[in-house]
Amino acid sequence: MNEKMQTNKRVILHADVNNFFASVECSLNKDLFNKPVAVTGNPNKRTGIILAKNEIAKKYGVKTGQIIGEAKALCPKLVCLPPHYDLYEQISQELHSIYLEYTNFVEPLGLDECWLDVTGSEKYLKKSGIEIADELRQRVKKELNITISVGVSFSKIFAKLGSDMRKPDFTTVISYKKFKDMTYNLPLNSIVGIGNRLEKKFSQIGIKTIEDFVNLDDSFLDNIMGINGTNLKADLLALRDVPVLDYYKLPPPKSIGNGTTTIRDITNRKEIEKVVFFLAQKVSSRMVRHNVLGSTISIKLKSNSLKTIAKSSKIKPTNSVKEISNMAMQLCDTIFKYNAPLRAIRIKMSNLTSASIRQLSMFDNNEKDYSNVIVEINKKYGKIFLASDKAQFINTSPHPQE
Repeated sequence: MNEKMQTNKRVILHADVNNFFASVECSLNKDLFNKPVAVTGNPNKRTGIILAKNEIAKKYGVKTGQIIGEAKALCPKLVCLPPHYDLYEQISQELHSIYLEYTNFVEPLGLDECWLDVTGSEKYLKKSGIEIADELRQRVKKELNITISVGVSFSKIFAKLGSDMRKPDFTTVISYKKFKDMTYNLPLNSIVGIGNRLEKKFSQIGIKTIEDFVNLDDSFLDNIMGINGTNLKADLLALRDVPVLDYYKLPPPKSIGNGTTTIRDITNRKEIEKVVFFLAQKVSSRMVRHNVLGSTISIKLKSNSLKTIAKSSKIKPTNSVKEISNMAMQLCDTIFKYNAPLRAIRIKMSNLTSASIRQLSMFDNNEKDYSNVIVEINKKYGKIFLASDKAQFINTSPHPQE
């Protein structure tokens, strides 16, 4: 790291949808125009919090993670809507399709953010990175009726910082010559990779800005964050060239999991089995979409006293709804006596490997599992509701997913 890399030759964009969940909801309902809107958990459930809000609600002080009652005290006319995750995934795929018309180097960061390397695209499109960014903003607004903010820079980390600097619907350029002047005074939590825990730890020793961070010794950073700390410092000093991944060669996820907090406490095995089957559908559909099999299954149970128990097991590689559900229940039987109220359940598949998955026929009597059929029907007709979806104790608000 003695010599600066010529990262200033790259042209990297970071496109970020403004208020994604809320913007999608507003784009599909003209009645919500000029109204404060939030996507929320159900106030009658334990997850009665703000999941996302639009710009109007934000001006009233409504914040993500806020309890709905607190948000409505700030904004009495706040319109609260339930989340529609399948719709958000669909819009995310449509965004990717637009971005891929400009470059195959498109690397998603969650559903609503992507990096794009348009270094080679400038020449054949005969447009600068700034012009491409502006064109993307206009296209997304016209075709999907939502807005994005785009950062244009020479590296991924500064393109991301750029998209965060001005919202909504702006293009912000952070050039190689001006990156220190434009970003080093920003708070430390502006950086991807610095969460609340690390921010608090650094703040306690007086490290509050990006400039404070890059002035730390590598050995000190290594003690706190390991190799991630020294790599992050190198990124912020423009000493590393981290490529944007090819969309068509993205590595599969390391694990896939889904969890839910139940609307009411449950102890009955039959009810737990319904929740597990519901989660198995979610996990299986994502595994089929990523074309992977899992050979380790895990289940985590949380009681109403917040006590957590968990167990994992090696299994024959699978992405079958039936097998995931059955194995999860077998693990559940070994760790839970069905004698205490449960509040939350989570299942996860890990040790994932690529798979060649055969298309199943719904009329194939030799097959008892319809994972692929479920995914294909969902793609074509939208979400289908199987029997387990209708269980009255299931809360479909998301938990963080790997």
